[in-house]
Amino acid sequence: MWKTILRRVLIMIPELVILSVIVFIISKQLPGDPFTGSINPKASMSQIHHLMRINGLYDPWYQQYWNWVVSLFHGNLGNSYQYQEPVTRLIAERAVNTFWLSFLTMIMTYAIGLPMGLYAGRHEGKLQDALVRIYTYVTMSIPFFVVLVIGCWIFGYDLNLFPTNGSVSPSASGFLPVVLSKIYHMILPATLGALFATSGITQYLRSGVIDARKSNYVKTAQAKGVPMKDIYKHHIMRNAFLPIAAFAGYSIVGVLGGSLFTEQIFSYPGMGLLFLNAVNFRDYTVMTALVLLYGFLSLLGTLLSDIALSVVDPRIRVE
Repeated sequence: MWKTILRRVLIMIPELVILSVIVFIISKQLPGDPFTGSINPKASMSQIHHLMRINGLYDPWYQQYWNWVVSLFHGNLGNSYQYQEPVTRLIAERAVNTFWLSFLTMIMTYAIGLPMGLYAGRHEGKLQDALVRIYTYVTMSIPFFVVLVIGCWIFGYDLNLFPTNGSVSPSASGFLPVVLSKIYHMILPATLGALFATSGITQYLRSGVIDARKSNYVKTAQAKGVPMKDIYKHHIMRNAFLPIAAFAGYSIVGVLGGSLFTEQIFSYPGMGLLFLNAVNFRDYTVMTALVLLYGFLSLLGTLLSDIALSVVDPRIRVE
């Protein structure tokens, strides 16, 4: 398996190179520039052209790309035009917030989705199953940003139960108060993200339980008098979790992608909000670095799904 993992990692390199070239070309085709209105509203066109020239933005795209690659191999992703600081440090600061928000969202997603899927599959065709299916159909039919806006309005503005912007309260001081404030700021966006993301996991697990329950080895175990509790524990559960294992890596990527909407609506200072601001302000260095990072995480999620699938089912091996 380790040889396969190494081969898959090596295959990621040309894929990321192609992705970086495409992103670099597309970003340069966007109208506007990173300096107009951001340095000085009264700056003349000659000053803007001078800034464009000294930053190499008038060079051919392939020359700019080559300079970027050379800097990349020296551990330098360039400086942000908007924030005037190194891109690596800027992303590292925001990545911490996105990581913890995504981590809490994933925990809540599986904490809600797994019991619901098992419960619905075990009570197929009954009222309990119908209620769970109605819930999944509703969450799948409503756009994610609508759920975020409604939740922000009801629980943030109307009931005033949770904060609706930032990642920590300005009044929080000390280690424990800061940590508790960060968790408090993440509860609402993480819960809304989890409620939206559970639909896929619930449906996959429900179908897995139903299929496993109707299989021949379960019928054989029942004929031998094995208690149903043991059948679920040793036979149905293990096989029902196969699609969840295959879905796990993609769930991580989906949560990170969904952070674009979450961080924008809740003004949460993470990588998603940083990317949207970079697009608005034509911050090419930040845009390229973040798309490359998201591309790497997508490829990594695919690999993790294959590995998790082989761990859950010993019959399946990544070869």
